[in-house]
Amino acid sequence: GTLLNLSASDRGRSDSLLLSWDEPEGGAEGYSFSLSSLESSTPLQNGSAGPNITSFWFHGLTPGVFYKIEVTATLACVETTSQTVTAQTSPSPVRNLSLSSSGSPATLRASWEHAHGQRDGYHLALYHSDSQALLRNVSLPPNASTFQFDGLLAGSEYALKVSTLAGPSQASTSIHQWTAPSIPTQLRLSPGSSTSLIASWVGSAGAAWLHLVLHNLLTQTVTTTLSARRGLTSYTFQHLRPGTQYRLGMSATAGPYAIAGPNATAWTYPLSPGNVTLTTAEEQSSLQARWSTPAGERDFYLVTLLEGENNSPTRNISVDGGNGHVTFHGLSPGKKFSVQVTAVAGPYQAASPASAHSPLAPSGVSLSSQGSPYSLLASWEEAMGEGYALALSPVEHPVKNSSLLRGVTNFTYQGLRPGTLYTFEVSTVAGPYKSSPRRITNWTYPLPLEQLTLSNQGHSTSLQASWRAAPAGSTGYTATLWETKSQELVRNVTVENNWTNVTFEDLVPGRQYTLEMATVAGSYRSPVRSATEWTYPLAPAGVTLTNTRRPLGLSAFWDKAAGDVDQFQLQLYSKSHPAQRNISVGPNTHNFTFLGLSPGIQYFLKVTTLAGPYRSSSHFATEWTYPLSLANVSVQPGRTPQELRVNWVESGGGRDHLVQLSVAESLSVIRNVSVPRGVSHLDLEGLVPGSRYRVEIISQAGPHRTSSQTAIGYTVPLPPLSLSASPVSTAWALAVHWETPPGQRDRYLLSMHEEGTSAPARNLEAGKESTNVTLTRLEPGTCYLVGIWAVAGPYRSLPKNTTGCTVPAAPTNLTLTNPGSSSELYTCWNKPPGRRDHYRVTLYNLSTQSRVRFQTLSPDAQNVTWTHLESGSRFAVQVTAVKGSLETSSTNVTQWTHPLGPANLTLGSLSASTLQASWAATGQGAEVYVVDVYDTASSRAVGHVVLGGHTRSHIIRNLSPGTHYSVAVRATAGPFQTSTPNLTHCTREYGALLA
Repeated sequence: GTLLNLSASDRGRSDSLLLSWDEPEGGAEGYSFSLSSLESSTPLQNGSAGPNITSFWFHGLTPGVFYKIEVTATLACVETTSQTVTAQTSPSPVRNLSLSSSGSPATLRASWEHAHGQRDGYHLALYHSDSQALLRNVSLPPNASTFQFDGLLAGSEYALKVSTLAGPSQASTSIHQWTAPSIPTQLRLSPGSSTSLIASWVGSAGAAWLHLVLHNLLTQTVTTTLSARRGLTSYTFQHLRPGTQYRLGMSATAGPYAIAGPNATAWTYPLSPGNVTLTTAEEQSSLQARWSTPAGERDFYLVTLLEGENNSPTRNISVDGGNGHVTFHGLSPGKKFSVQVTAVAGPYQAASPASAHSPLAPSGVSLSSQGSPYSLLASWEEAMGEGYALALSPVEHPVKNSSLLRGVTNFTYQGLRPGTLYTFEVSTVAGPYKSSPRRITNWTYPLPLEQLTLSNQGHSTSLQASWRAAPAGSTGYTATLWETKSQELVRNVTVENNWTNVTFEDLVPGRQYTLEMATVAGSYRSPVRSATEWTYPLAPAGVTLTNTRRPLGLSAFWDKAAGDVDQFQLQLYSKSHPAQRNISVGPNTHNFTFLGLSPGIQYFLKVTTLAGPYRSSSHFATEWTYPLSLANVSVQPGRTPQELRVNWVESGGGRDHLVQLSVAESLSVIRNVSVPRGVSHLDLEGLVPGSRYRVEIISQAGPHRTSSQTAIGYTVPLPPLSLSASPVSTAWALAVHWETPPGQRDRYLLSMHEEGTSAPARNLEAGKESTNVTLTRLEPGTCYLVGIWAVAGPYRSLPKNTTGCTVPAAPTNLTLTNPGSSSELYTCWNKPPGRRDHYRVTLYNLSTQSRVRFQTLSPDAQNVTWTHLESGSRFAVQVTAVKGSLETSSTNVTQWTHPLGPANLTLGSLSASTLQASWAATGQGAEVYVVDVYDTASSRAVGHVVLGGHTRSHIIRNLSPGTHYSVAVRATAGPFQTSTPNLTHCTREYGALLA
């Protein structure tokens, strides 16, 4: 079959190609691949894949290159089929792409570095960032690395996309950059009004942002800053000061670029003066012009005096911009004059209307009540003229007119209504002329209010004032609330005259306030009425009662609620005791400790806040005092080794006790026993003998527990079992053995006392796991009473006793001597250490291998003599020290008794060269016999022979015939010997017959 749908693609990777195919009909046993460039058939990469594989990656390829791939499929029956496909890897994007304006407002220069691999060329696309419009499309050869875009809009952001092209594929990289901005031209700044300036300019399209800064040149401060987007060509600055010079600065920015622009200066229009008057001056032939200073600034005033009906200018005077009047001197009498005042600021002017000369109204006009509710005093200063016209008119009543001659400067109106506003007018009269009136208003004094009260009505943060309205007139009431103690002003309230109460909210709880109220009429106030009251205090919050142990007591804590407190009152009581404690503490105290309380009792606490005559109480807090720990807790053994008795002394307080028993080593509680109050002991049963227990008694009161001092106690241990004491054969010691009893113990205590003496007992200890101990350094042959106890803490078990005796010491330096007798031996020895019951001395005849005899001697004996012994015999003696059934023997020593000499010695000559000696044994005979032969004539020894003890004759040979010989026979036993007397005999002559 043929390969189906063979394809190759880079899947977006510039250094790889993915080869894909469909399996041929009937399947394939495997695939092999060969990749080469189009220019060369030399394989660059080879690969293979098994059956059921339908894709394969080639990696490490060069970007942007066309490759040829041959795929060979191995089919059944060793058949193959091949197919070729071509594909191109994607190119790599350029590197280090940059886009710079170099400060030019209309150009951008792009540059980059070539990426690895091959390419067909480059494509450049330039976009305007704001509009996203494509501005330029440029195609470049593959070796190009720079390009410059001209004719761009200044101060604009552009996006450049550089695509590397290779066949149908491309790889792109983007970058953003701004062109440098251009500054607007023809900046103008002109006044729009006395409080505004209009800025305008040309060429605003060359900057992304325009920044405007307006400076007040008079104060040298920045008045306004403004940032505007591209396209704005004018702006009006509002709320400026009239007649003031300003400077406008401009700068343009675009992205990272900024450029300073032009400046412009302008003035706001000045305001014209107001209230211009022209009046007769004190000097003759003089007029004084006056005006009020308008808002804003100005350089100076130009004052023009106009004459006649046609207002011809006759005088010009310039005065400082802060001045408000000027006097014209030397004028012609009887002529009509008028004046015009012009404010000048920079190039701009603002003139007032012309004002003609007429009598001046009096100055210094006042209307005073002088504290009276029923009269007003009008007064004024003398003015040029013939007299004055007066008018007094309350708002609701007809006008009272009066005329007064020159020289009078005050007038009192009587019988007026209290708390009423009156208008007073005064004009100067001169001939037919009458000045414009001077008008002033004032009030008569109001009458005070009545029946002022201040009440908290049970509230903590408000007080209500109430009163009865004052008689006659008023405009309202003023109420001033003070903190009484600090005299700090809290609130000023003004209410209308139809009010009869007002509530002050948001006050401090528990604080004393003083209210002062007066009736108000205009600017006048009646005499003050006052009232004092406390706001209701808040109850303390967070009231808690905690106990202290040392010293025993209860500590009360509370949080001061908002507001003031004169003092806190603490009430502590218990249902168990009739006595109650009442304590007062200062306002800054927030805790108090009650001492001297009964232990283990539940107490209740209420904390009350006192402020003035008012009080507010908290909820009840409750707590128990700690119970006292039990005293004199002791633990003693019970009636059996499995019991403990716990005793204690009641200390007062609490509900019941909890006896906790724990094994001292583990600290884990093994038994909890609750004991009612009043019980002072407890028997604990079923415990382990010889164990160390820890007992702690917890007294309970409410949630609190107080532990007694821990008491340690032991159960009595059980005594050891099967005690025995046996001697150690090789030492003067006793081996003590026993069996471990049930339960526990700390150790064993052994006592050893030598029987029959008053010497103190010897004590020693053994470990709790021990079952034997060897008692050493004892006296030999001594019996000891051995006692053993199991010990647990301070307690011992019942004793176990036994008696054991040490092996007696063997006698030393034992000797067996022969005093020179053939029938006696003497035995002696050194007394060994220790004791014994007696000595047993045993004598053995070694010659006959039998025990001859034994003797029992006292323990102090040191010698014994043996008599009637067999002569010439070897004896062995042994001394045994005996203590009861124990005995120790000395080593054996041997000795011989003297032998008796042979008897009946006879000599006979059997031949010329022999002699026969015969003898008889005496007693037990001898160990050996020694025959000595001497030449009688010369006393020379001619023969020496040793014979056995059983020999009774001996033939002496090799003698000389006919010679006399002397013969002696010695009986020898050990080192001792006894000889016969010498017996002389002659050998035969040759040929002689026996006699």
